[in-house]
Amino acid sequence: MTIRAFDFAHQGTKPNPKHVQSLLKFFESGIKKPDNYGFGVEIEHLPIRKSTGKAVTYAEPHGIRNVLQALASHYDPTREYYEDGHLLGLGKPGISVSLEPGGQIECSLGVLRHADDLDALYAEFRRDLDPILDRFDIRLINYGYQPDTSYKEIEIIPKHRYHAMQKYFARIARYGYCMMRASASTQVSIDYFSEKDSIDKLRIGTAVGPILAWFFRNTPFFEKEPNPFPLLRQEMWDWIDPQRTNQLWGLYDDNYDWEHYATDVLTTPVFIADLSHTPEYTGDRPVFAAPYDDAAAIYPDRELNQAEINHLISTHFNDVRLKNFVELRHWDSLPVERAQRLTEIVSGLFYSQEMFSGLLTYFDGLTALDVRAAKADLQAHGADAHPYGQSLDFWREFLHAEGTLDTEPGDPERPDVFQS
Repeated sequence: MTIRAFDFAHQGTKPNPKHVQSLLKFFESGIKKPDNYGFGVEIEHLPIRKSTGKAVTYAEPHGIRNVLQALASHYDPTREYYEDGHLLGLGKPGISVSLEPGGQIECSLGVLRHADDLDALYAEFRRDLDPILDRFDIRLINYGYQPDTSYKEIEIIPKHRYHAMQKYFARIARYGYCMMRASASTQVSIDYFSEKDSIDKLRIGTAVGPILAWFFRNTPFFEKEPNPFPLLRQEMWDWIDPQRTNQLWGLYDDNYDWEHYATDVLTTPVFIADLSHTPEYTGDRPVFAAPYDDAAAIYPDRELNQAEINHLISTHFNDVRLKNFVELRHWDSLPVERAQRLTEIVSGLFYSQEMFSGLLTYFDGLTALDVRAAKADLQAHGADAHPYGQSLDFWREFLHAEGTLDTEPGDPERPDVFQS
């Protein structure tokens, strides 16, 4: 008998059927034709002061707020994002600039049609930004964690969502503050061609993501000391909130589908409800409320609109996340050359029919416990790990990950990791 983990995870909770239907339509809207796929790549950068090596925060003099204000002239003024008068985001075709909680500067690039398109679009982003950074004595680095600044020294940016997250994670998460204020990542998004294809990609991405995280590890420091964890990002996220991080509940059950995913999203307590795009909002509570209740108690009895859907999904932080695309979230911040290599590998694994079929065959019968064991093996044994019973040399060849680096982050022969 198959034990259906999902059925146990949500006993006694039922989502609003109209909300479920709206998520199903949203997922269906993401279906692409196999000849029309693309990528999205997000690279988060840690800002440091050139003269001191310390993290640069949003509100300090010559800080990240000043950088965004100066950068705005290069972007579409209709896509500027403000909260309470604070400029927090910019956009133009192909490039969006946003801030993570500790002032980390994220560029979202795409839709890319080929992995090698990343270099040109990223070069455009840096062409506009670098002279401004120089003016304010700031350098952007690509590490998974601030090298010489503790999370305690970094202020959260003035964004309601992030202050609610900080309050919530402070109650339940060992590394919540660390993750929010001082970490940075690289994420790659891919398209799917059917409901089954999206579930297959969620499963395979969840299985191989930690192995690729090892090959692309890039976190030499943690809280101003040498990083003790082979995979710091995994260590932080796996223990932040079991309701919304790590693996998706029930993903490897044989009946898992979009309705299961929607139910998971809709029945998990919402740590902050964004009512700014809810037409029925009457002002009876703050626009950004922190009710710690599920979606059925927060949103009206109707199908959710796209802004409400995007917000609810964005309050889940699983290793691999389903939107109207599949978002792979395992990896440290990477210099663009390594991010492009990662995107090339992802392209081969997920868009080559032959390679993806081979992965599905190899991982047939995989369970959630198998994935958990593989992650624990990598975290406990590093280079000596044998995830899924195979050596890392095997996985480098099997995942076509040749060209990734064997030395530890921060080694002298790896000048690329500390990139300006």
